[in-house]
Amino acid sequence: MAKGYWIARVDVRDAEAYKEYVAANGAAFAKHGGRFLVRGGAFEAVMGQPRSRNVVIEFPSYADALACWNSDLYQAAKAKQRGGVDAEILVIEGYDGPQPSVSEPAPEAGRASE
Repeated sequence: MAKGYWIARVDVRDAEAYKEYVAANGAAFAKHGGRFLVRGGAFEAVMGQPRSRNVVIEFPSYADALACWNSDLYQAAKAKQRGGVDAEILVIEGYDGPQPSVSEPAPEAGRASE
């Protein structure tokens, strides 16, 4: 079964409200099996418009990730932000299929393939 993820890109406008949210959100994540894979940290925006904070949370399944988002526990924590953030947040199903493998290198530029 594929895991579920939250992918969040956030600009904090009200640091005090965000601190209250962070202090309250852990109970919802723990209840639904969430664990942080990315929580802030260094980054380089190599394409597109960046936000100042990036977060990736892994859940045992997509259903668990959605259940956490929709839970009263998380919604109560989210309310503590009081609109103090601009964010994009995805709840997304992980990929559980075949992965890329090492293959022969592409032909050199200017040489016809045989």
